Amino acid sequence: MEKAAVNGPHMLMLAAAVLVGAAGTGLATAQDFPTRPVRVIVPFPAGGTTDIIGRIVSQRLTKDWKQQVLIDNRPGGGANIGAELAMRSPPDGYTLFMASTAHSINATLYPKLGYDPVKDFSPISMMADTAQVLVVHPSIPVKDVRGLIALLRQRPDELSYSSAGNGSQPHLSAEMFRMLTGTRMTHIPYKGGPQAMTDLIAGFVALSFATAPSAVPHVKSGKVRALGVSSLARIPALPDVPTIAESGLAGFEANNVFGMVGPPGLPTALVDRINTELVAALKDPGIRRSLSEQGAEARPSTPAEYAALIRNEVANWGKVVRQSGARID
Repeated sequence: MEKAAVNGPHMLMLAAAVLVGAAGTGLATAQDFPTRPVRVIVPFPAGGTTDIIGRIVSQRLTKDWKQQVLIDNRPGGGANIGAELAMRSPPDGYTLFMASTAHSINATLYPKLGYDPVKDFSPISMMADTAQVLVVHPSIPVKDVRGLIALLRQRPDELSYSSAGNGSQPHLSAEMFRMLTGTRMTHIPYKGGPQAMTDLIAGFVALSFATAPSAVPHVKSGKVRALGVSSLARIPALPDVPTIAESGLAGFEANNVFGMVGPPGLPTALVDRINTELVAALKDPGIRRSLSEQGAEARPSTPAEYAALIRNEVANWGKVVRQSGARID
């Protein structure tokens, strides 16, 4: 008993020293980060909106960190394959994840999701947001949203629209549009936005709600015609295209928010370090211009602001999923 009494204080001091040492090591790790290449998992194919935004910012971080920041495309499973891979990665900052509104939607869309978008990641910063662009094949004889609504009412279920997949934001944006206008059209889901746009350009489908970065180049080249954008304000990349709200559907809004998260348990010092560098990159005029040219607007934030936005998105898009009856394959 006497020996235990003597050793007790020493054990407490040792435990305290270990904790202090661990905290100090974490701080040192954050200050030194990164000392090797960083992987950014993008859960969609190359050429899609998430990929485009990720590559623009990763190139800047590569320059700032003097370490390669590499995009790792892991498409499939409605963006869930890449998300689960990121969730299981070590919380050391060397595996990051490009999250988007898709993951907030998946929280309701998938009854047995392998992760919780609120609890199972460490939010770092919002990066950008994009509007959806309502685009039609040039052969469709309409010039504006009102004309499309009239055509859809004349020809119910005859016109088809493409999306990035069942339950994707473009799909749900089209479902919102359909419900608000009382129209009927046929949904053709694809495995990603690039394929959905390719078949629209080829004329295999009549229209689509496409993310601005994937739509803008084809609108400017004349391969598709833009009728409206889903944001409440017009976007700089397409200043002459009215919003859907100002085209007769008051209050219509369906933006996509992109951000950077890490695995669960990412140390606060590392979160703050990466946030500082990411926010600096997103405030750079060159980066902001590159994103804007693609139809995306830079939206840097604090980790807490991004965490709050994810919670709000899960709640808001959950209502749309339930109202639309959207289901996965």
